[in-house]
Amino acid sequence: MKAHDGMYIDGDWRPSAGTATIEVVNPADEQVIAQVPAGTATDVDAAVAAARSAFPGWAATAPADRAARLTALRDALADRRDEIAETVTTELGAPIGFSRKVHADLPIAVAGSYAELAAEYTFEEKVGNSTVLHEPVGVVGAITPWNYPLHQIVAKVAPALAAGCTVVLKPAEDTPLVAQLFAEAVHEAGLPAGVFNLVTGRGPEAGQALAEHDGVDLVSFTGSTAVGRRIGALAGGAVKRVALELGGKSANVVLPGADLTRAVKVGVANVFANSGQTCSAWTRMLVDADRYEEAVALAREAAAKYVPGDPDDEGSRLGPVVSAKQRDRVRGYIERGAAEGARVVAGGPDAPEGRERGYWVRPTVFADVTPEMTIAQEEIFGPVIAILKYEDEDDAVRIANGTVYGLAGAVWSEDQDEAVAFARRLDTGQVDINGGRFNPLAPFGGYKQSGVGRELGAHGLAEYLQTKSLQF
Repeated sequence: MKAHDGMYIDGDWRPSAGTATIEVVNPADEQVIAQVPAGTATDVDAAVAAARSAFPGWAATAPADRAARLTALRDALADRRDEIAETVTTELGAPIGFSRKVHADLPIAVAGSYAELAAEYTFEEKVGNSTVLHEPVGVVGAITPWNYPLHQIVAKVAPALAAGCTVVLKPAEDTPLVAQLFAEAVHEAGLPAGVFNLVTGRGPEAGQALAEHDGVDLVSFTGSTAVGRRIGALAGGAVKRVALELGGKSANVVLPGADLTRAVKVGVANVFANSGQTCSAWTRMLVDADRYEEAVALAREAAAKYVPGDPDDEGSRLGPVVSAKQRDRVRGYIERGAAEGARVVAGGPDAPEGRERGYWVRPTVFADVTPEMTIAQEEIFGPVIAILKYEDEDDAVRIANGTVYGLAGAVWSEDQDEAVAFARRLDTGQVDINGGRFNPLAPFGGYKQSGVGRELGAHGLAEYLQTKSLQF
């Protein structure tokens, strides 16, 4: 795999101030595929200085001109579509078909949506005798996760650039290569030097240096709730803004009379996509008592179709998880679920047959799960489904809302009005009704400990703006 041995700062690639490196490992076979610099606080200082220097000029750039640069960025990403997919498959382990459709095509589409928004957004409006201005917040420190590496980069960087902000990006250390491809696309798109900067590195060093830097006006982070709390504390000490997209334990609620076969099939596919490494995955399936065992049998049948396979194989539906640490974490949760009394109806903690090398987890379905069990409360971040039983709709609401999270969810019903009424009772940021398609223009974000703020669409752009009023 191609890898740069420097940082992208102030419009050019330059060596790190330190000498340490990070090995990038293919999770399917544990082979080292590349090395990237482990950035230092000095590298972060240089990147923030470049972003601060570039900010006045970029903020003053007409929205139409910012839109043109974002269109060029979208086109540069589209030109790299196959390389993006192959890179994500190699460093994350996602099956190549999923990488093309989701890891490459989705961020390309999101970049295009912000090119359009930059040209159309109302940055100035009249309110009575006032003119209200929506101005860029300043320098953004973007810290992104490994599970959807390019999508999360674009979901932060594109709206920040559309708003007129400049950016320093610190990508996840497990998947830094696609971030380097993004920097190449930025360069090709002709953005002014310093508007976008990339520092690869580890969270405790480069990530913390970026989050607490005095020159950063807003920190946008996606990752675990534990790290989000830490970043919020660091940013709060400097009274700077944060946008946090954190964990989830989303409920997939099948109401009586719904199409159970479809609800279970789509629910299993939702959880097993990306090897279960999706913060918004519907990892708790809630089914009424009368149809519970039928749902368990359907889930077992659906899970059998997800055979761990070579990510480079066009027919593969399930790849490895990203790292040995993640594999051990997920297997530990599977063991704990069984120890607490849940019934394993598919999968289990052992390595899949023939997959002793690599970070593989068997797709697992649990039945007889009760709401207080660990696997019903904590985010596992792997291909694991917990099926819970409810007695009536009030009980289903209680169970669905009974975690510290509130990121996403789903409701199935034969009556759409009934499904919408139920969805209104859920304490969560996004709910799919009867398999509704993902909308990249709709706001995405959570309630409770699932985060602060929203990404995507106009709501995502607004995160990077501050408001000034002029009275006449």
